[in-house]
Parts: sequence; structure tokens; C-alpha cells
Amino acid sequence: TTEELPSCYTGDDWSGCSLQEFMDCPYNLANNRQVRMLSDLSLVGCYNLSVMPEEQRNKVLLDSAKENLKRMAFFGLTEFQRKTQYLFEKTFNMNFISPFTQYNSTRASSVEIDEQTQQRIEALNFLDMELYDYAKDLFLQRYQYMRQKEHQEARRKRQEQRKILRAKQAHLREQGENSSSTDYLGNVERWR
Repeated sequence: TTEELPSCYTGDDWSGCSLQEFMDCPYNLANNRQVRMLSDLSLVGCYNLSVMPEEQRNKVLLDSAKENLKRMAFFGLTEFQRKTQYLFEKTFNMNFISPFTQYNSTRASSVEIDEQTQQRIEALNFLDMELYDYAKDLFLQRYQYMRQKEHQEARRKRQEQRKILRAKQAHLREQGENSSSTDYLGNVERWR
């Protein structure tokens, strides 16, 4: 409701709003947005802040977001495009036509802000910062697991191929020995 979530601006959108005004709004839905998008808001009474203390609310939201992220079959991280592609392809047994391209700069990275503003943004988004650290760790664990699994499968296939090759070689040797002794015995008969 508008009582639970009052508007931070006049007009239709944030147009013309300074970064400072944007950060100063206590109801700004941009703050910790990823945590809110991934968590079960019903656990904390949605946007009703009177249901539980803020510290408890933050913990419940963050834990819920982490759990939901962990349950996802797949997620990727922008700064790891190639690894994201690899995980997607292995998870869903699909291959892209061409490799993903890694872009390390974004439009936002070209905007210069001072250290104090940077710290304020991080403080306003502390839950998202913690979720990101968790997501990065989980992503890299999944990537490492998938690589190990791929290496183990390749090793298993090589061992299987060597086993088949050894069996074929043994069979050929056996046939060669049988045919050479047969040839020898046949020649002995002719020599008599």
C-alpha cells in the first residue's frame, strides 16, 4: 500500500532526480533489490515493516534469497560470461552456436563517483553485497564441480577405450597365434 511504501518522487518516475535524492529516499526499491527479488517476501510480511525488527527482517530476507538461489538449476554472473556459458551448456545439455563475449566495462562503469558516495551506495545495498559474495562463491563451486565431473567422465571414457583396445589386441594376438600354428601344422603335413 502507499502507507507501507510511499512514493519517493513526484511525477511518473525518477526523471530529474539527483543521485543524492535517489539515495536519500528511505523507501527506494532499488536498495537491496536482488535480495528482495530472490527472497520470499511473505516470510517478512511483504513491505509491512512493523511485522518484525529490521535486523531480523534483513536476516530472513537474505537467508531466503540465498536458499532460493541455491535451489536454482542455473544462474550466471555477468563478469564470468564464458564460465556462465559453460555452466548453462552443461546444466541443460545444450550448446550455443558461438562463445559468449566478455565485456568488462558497462555504462555504469564509465560514471565517476567519489569514494564517499561509493561507500554510501554499498551501505544502502549491504544485503545485495552479501548475496553477491554468496552467489559468486556458489557459482564458482558449481563451475569447479562441473569441470571435475567433465574430467572424470573423459577419464572414464579413455579407460573404457583402452580396455576395448587391449581386448581387441589380445583377440588379434590370439587369432595370429592360432593361424600361425595352423599354418605351421599345415606346412608340416605338406613336407611329409
